[in-house]
Amino acid sequence: MIKDVGLGLIHLYCGQGKGKTTSAVGLAIRAAGCNFQVDFVQFMKSGTSSEVAIFNQISNIRYRCPGPHPFIMAQGPLPEHYEHAAKALNYALEAVERGTHMVVCDEILDALIFDVLEKKQVLDLMHQCKDSVELVMTGIKAPPEIVTLADYVTELSPEKHPYYSGTRARQGIEY
Repeated sequence: MIKDVGLGLIHLYCGQGKGKTTSAVGLAIRAAGCNFQVDFVQFMKSGTSSEVAIFNQISNIRYRCPGPHPFIMAQGPLPEHYEHAAKALNYALEAVERGTHMVVCDEILDALIFDVLEKKQVLDLMHQCKDSVELVMTGIKAPPEIVTLADYVTELSPEKHPYYSGTRARQGIEY
């Protein structure tokens, strides 16, 4: 039996493999093509990925990124990492409050790994979206509670990637 459901399902794109953000970008464009309002929020990134240029050309995709994001080094997160994550989360929550159809939180799961967000904050966002706003989250790994609450969980696992043989990330392909 097929259930007729509206918006409000939760998608996770996880894993070490390439394609998490690419999958989220594709879904955002598909939803925008169906006249959905999409809010695409990037955590742990600096807003310079190539998809930003196309987002800026699509009127019903609102792109948000708090700005430059330095790498988190061995000494751990700095105050600017916490500020970046808090701003990005606030952008997502504002979108939900405005009644967006879909919110994409790119790399939000990595914000958990680096402890710049608390798991409770992400779970609260998930509960706010459930049954009303389609929520897409990406990152390397999701905690079990988040996986349990999600409706879609896709694990991307690399079998082969040119990075491992010395090829640098290429603009328009990897970012």
